[in-house]
Amino acid sequence: MAKTYLDPREVGQLIQAATNLRDRLLIQLLFHLGIRITEALLLEPEDIDFSQGTVSIVHLKRWVKLQCPACLASLGRSHIYCPGCGKMVGTVNTSTKEHRRQRVLPVDTETLAMLGEFLDRGGLVVKKGEKLLFGINRHRGWQIIKEAAEKAGLPKLVNPETGRVHNVSPHRLRDSFAVNAVKHNDSGDGLRLLQEHLGHQSFNTTAKYRKVSGEEHRDWFNELWKEGDE
Repeated sequence: MAKTYLDPREVGQLIQAATNLRDRLLIQLLFHLGIRITEALLLEPEDIDFSQGTVSIVHLKRWVKLQCPACLASLGRSHIYCPGCGKMVGTVNTSTKEHRRQRVLPVDTETLAMLGEFLDRGGLVVKKGEKLLFGINRHRGWQIIKEAAEKAGLPKLVNPETGRVHNVSPHRLRDSFAVNAVKHNDSGDGLRLLQEHLGHQSFNTTAKYRKVSGEEHRDWFNELWKEGDE
């Protein structure tokens, strides 16, 4: 039966299949911390606190606000006429807004040691004046995971919501972290901590990880009726 996520043993095989320390560290961070690929690729040395054993994940969102110069009504990019004063939209007032969010995640000793080794080896990349751990783009990050999975001989995974088959990917590693966390603690407190850790705005997004693979569901069902026959 098709799997929906990787277990820790399979992720270990994935890490071993990676060809260098950088790629092994990327896989380790995605699974052990459950972070998004974009979050991993934006990590800088100052985000890591070795004394506290934490990593800071920073979200910075920027958006442009458009306003009518005549009445200051808010405009969308598709507006031809101002919804406030009715004048044809020509030159508009623009302003940039920023929203910064941060969450601090604990890091296990194995991952922290790998981070330390990577930094000691001088693995940083400088891009546009910023020191980054990885210095690769999102597409390359996906390629690294896919290639390592193929080398390790890992199966493709099924999306439990759509039924579509996917290659092992960064987001599937995040899913695997979440499922592993729920299997250890599926209480209300456990799910709330997972929501905070993953940075989900909605609890419903976190609660979906209570769904287990079809194989586990079948085993549970068979065990249920086995006990009923006794």
